[in-house]
Amino acid sequence: APVASSLCVRYTHRAVVITGGLLAFSGMVLGFLGLNMIWMYATTGFLQGLGISFSWTPAISIVSHYFSRKRALANAIASAGECAFAFTFGPFFQWLISQYGWKGALLIIGGIQLNICACGILMRPLSSSCFLESSCSETPSGSGASRIVKEDKSPTTHKTFNWMLLRQPEFVLYAIFGILAAMSFFVPPLFLVPLSYSLGIDESWTASLLSVLALVDFAGRLLCGWYANLHITKPVHLLTMTITLISTSLMLLPLANNYLSLAIFTGFYGFFFGATVAVHITVLADVVGMPDFDSALGLFMLIRSTGGFVGPPLAGLIVDMAGDYRAGFYMAGGTLVLSVGLLVTLDYFQQKKRRSQTNNKPEKSTLTYPSIHLLKLQ
Repeated sequence: APVASSLCVRYTHRAVVITGGLLAFSGMVLGFLGLNMIWMYATTGFLQGLGISFSWTPAISIVSHYFSRKRALANAIASAGECAFAFTFGPFFQWLISQYGWKGALLIIGGIQLNICACGILMRPLSSSCFLESSCSETPSGSGASRIVKEDKSPTTHKTFNWMLLRQPEFVLYAIFGILAAMSFFVPPLFLVPLSYSLGIDESWTASLLSVLALVDFAGRLLCGWYANLHITKPVHLLTMTITLISTSLMLLPLANNYLSLAIFTGFYGFFFGATVAVHITVLADVVGMPDFDSALGLFMLIRSTGGFVGPPLAGLIVDMAGDYRAGFYMAGGTLVLSVGLLVTLDYFQQKKRRSQTNNKPEKSTLTYPSIHLLKLQ
């Protein structure tokens, strides 16, 4: 992710996305040869993973550059494709494997991923003048509009990757929040099906739980993006509320003892998870500002990925020690409770920073007579 962000800063989002599509396609096509396990790690693992990162990071970044006032809604709509993928492509991939074998499926999936290049071609780079026009068209006249234009004008002028973000307390707090959140978010999809089996739920009903999760996730993203666009609640406050509700849902989910109750708690988790996905990129933009957003997104994804790497094995270890799949959900909920504390601290730092900036504004002199002004200088 940092490499992708660095290339976006140096070149264009369009070029990086097209490169990512070619890398992902190459990884799947070369994996079709299936020479040995090391070959598969290098192709479908490393090469395709690099291509996906090169595609995903610039795609999320350029949406935030295109939109200012409606940024949360735009990110929600853009990320909704993940839900459509989870709902439709899982069964489709299984059908491909049954019809053409795993090698044929890899080749077809690689062809599908090649369409990333077509999406990248549509990502038109924004010049300074074009960016100003798009920002002005989105915002009402008055001081608010001029403020947003001033904030969003600068991303096109930064041509270096800003590693100094690691010295900003607000960014560090948000990155640690990302680690804790990622540790939790991978656990429910991993243990939801085994938990339902342990409750004696029929296999045909169990499969539908993931479909329920995808559908309510989709609804949560769109509704939260729409609500955030109303600017009633600060994005960081909205994120704090959704994380709190997710942790509550995960703590209550193990209480389910049949399919209906499990589906209800799964629905609550999926809805608030979708709401979190819709708003967390907007919070990152507010924390660092748009001039450093590309650099911040790359660093945030790199740091957050450690949580996704550690979370599932840790949850699996806890489940093995407890002998109960419910323990994994308790672990995920407890980790999110800790992350809420970081968001509250982040909001405190932001408010303190705003107050200090307000107090440090130079006051205009109200002295009328030059002699009095001279006396003040002396």
